[in-house]
Amino acid sequence: MSHHENLKILAFVGLTGSGKSTAVEHFTNKGYPKVYFGGIIYEAMAEAGVEKGEHNEKTFRLEIREKEGNDFVVKRIIDQVHKLSDAGQHRIIADGLYTWDEYKALKHEFPGEITIVAVTAPKHLRYGWLETREDRPQTPQISAERDTNEIETMQKGGPIAAADFFVTNSENIEHFYEQLDAIAEHVEF
Repeated sequence: MSHHENLKILAFVGLTGSGKSTAVEHFTNKGYPKVYFGGIIYEAMAEAGVEKGEHNEKTFRLEIREKEGNDFVVKRIIDQVHKLSDAGQHRIIADGLYTWDEYKALKHEFPGEITIVAVTAPKHLRYGWLETREDRPQTPQISAERDTNEIETMQKGGPIAAADFFVTNSENIEHFYEQLDAIAEHVEF
């Protein structure tokens, strides 16, 4: 556990298709660096020679955590945050916090420095967006299966339920950005 001068981390949680990537992009477009939980998995998949794809990702996520421990991803994320902070970055975005274990590890490592923001959206909107997204579109059936997997297997419900703030992504993009900016201002990000 270490404390960095004036460090603030905004970590985004939410079910697939809720708008986490849009929230993250809103801040990275302003120049804030990010650490990407999914990127850790993709890097490990590439290192292992495993192709991207919904089934492969799901299987690999479970296998790597079984082999390396449930804290595999968060250990690498914590290391990345420390490196960014040591390099002078004091406002960092964390994209895609998944599990309760990851949540607890980050809250322990960065007490008072991390703010968890849950991005929520009605299921019918999420599934519609997921069906039409350019990168990795998925059918409503796959979306429903992924929801179940994220809640039951990946423990994603805990971090969402315990978030410091909730943003509802159900209106227009301007309203979504206004909510995000209000939170950032509130926590002096």
